[in-house]
Amino acid sequence: MAKEPECPPPGLPMWMATYSDLVTLLLTFFVLLLTMASMDPTKFEQAKTSIKDAFGWRTTAAPVPFSLPILPSPPKAKFTPIPRETAVPRFKRIKNDLELAKLQAQVEAVQQDNDSIILRIHESVLFDEGQATLNPASYPILRKVADIIRPLPMSMRIEGHTDSTPMAGATTSNWDLSVARAVAVMSFYHRGELFALDRMSAAGYGDTRPLAPNTTKDNMAKNRRVDFVLRSNRTVAEDSKPVTPIPF
Repeated sequence: MAKEPECPPPGLPMWMATYSDLVTLLLTFFVLLLTMASMDPTKFEQAKTSIKDAFGWRTTAAPVPFSLPILPSPPKAKFTPIPRETAVPRFKRIKNDLELAKLQAQVEAVQQDNDSIILRIHESVLFDEGQATLNPASYPILRKVADIIRPLPMSMRIEGHTDSTPMAGATTSNWDLSVARAVAVMSFYHRGELFALDRMSAAGYGDTRPLAPNTTKDNMAKNRRVDFVLRSNRTVAEDSKPVTPIPF
């Protein structure tokens, strides 16, 4: 009696079930890759190339377009104010240098604002009364002042000031005297090469900027002075009042 052939088991072959699972997993994997592609194109291209290499589809990967974002540069400020922590040490340094040079009796240091320092010298230290010619006794003082200021990154405006007493002579005014005194100090520094000319300017204000009312002799004496206004080297703001240097 002949043996009957065995019938295959009902349903799909076992290998087809495994193949279906593999295809489903691959489909899920590529759906995830597609979702990631919209988030990071660079990583998607790298993953795609890696899969091609794993399946033997080795091709030269196309260059991934990539560019660095260009951020707009901030607008340039017309000037940068000097912070308080920079101005204060400079003021303390100048005060200390004046004490070391034994000039604290002749030169007064004043912190005007965040980036301005004033060295104030009384009229009697530099000039005889009503005169615009420097007293030779003031030369050592002016030299020491220049030595203190020169190392600092600051420009200097030399300002002449007087009291309100009218000058003797119809052709001379307090403003003329204040300008002549400021220029005399500037000329002394220039001739002696004690201070760079491009860091100096001169201005005269006469009796228009008193420190005290011109009502007593003491107040008038206080107003007769020469101020060395030191400012950090920077561009002056448009809304500030420019000071025109006075040529020799």
